Amino acid sequence: MKEYLKRGLLSFSLSSFSGLIVNLIIDAIANSAGDPPFYSMSPDFRALFTTPAMAAYTNVLLYGVIGFAFAAMTFLFDLKKMGLLIQWLLYFLSTGAVCITITTLLWQLQRYPRAFFMTVGGYGITYIIIAISQYLNLKKDVKEINESLKKAS
Repeated sequence: MKEYLKRGLLSFSLSSFSGLIVNLIIDAIANSAGDPPFYSMSPDFRALFTTPAMAAYTNVLLYGVIGFAFAAMTFLFDLKKMGLLIQWLLYFLSTGAVCITITTLLWQLQRYPRAFFMTVGGYGITYIIIAISQYLNLKKDVKEINESLKKAS
């Protein structure tokens, strides 16, 4: 479990830092035109906090929580008693719950049903593509192992 927590903390740090850098770049580009200040987060999310800085700090920390969830939940793939399909499904549901909940909060998607469903759909489609590609790689690896076992015997 320590290894998964380490992965989670590393991913938390990388995700938070990446979120900070992306937000800084977006803000710098958007504010270079000299218009009223632009913040790379939903105005409705910003309104939940007393200052834009607190909203920005929370925004960055929540990106880290998403990264932590994706890394820490990989322990599911090491549980030998359940099949790969169940592992994928549990990983999809657990990371999806964290990711969709946080992005809904950050982007206030509950106010924009179409955007909410597009985000959920995009997450689902992305995960299906990743799962299929993992399955094909796994299938290839098993085939190579079987071929080397045949050669060895």
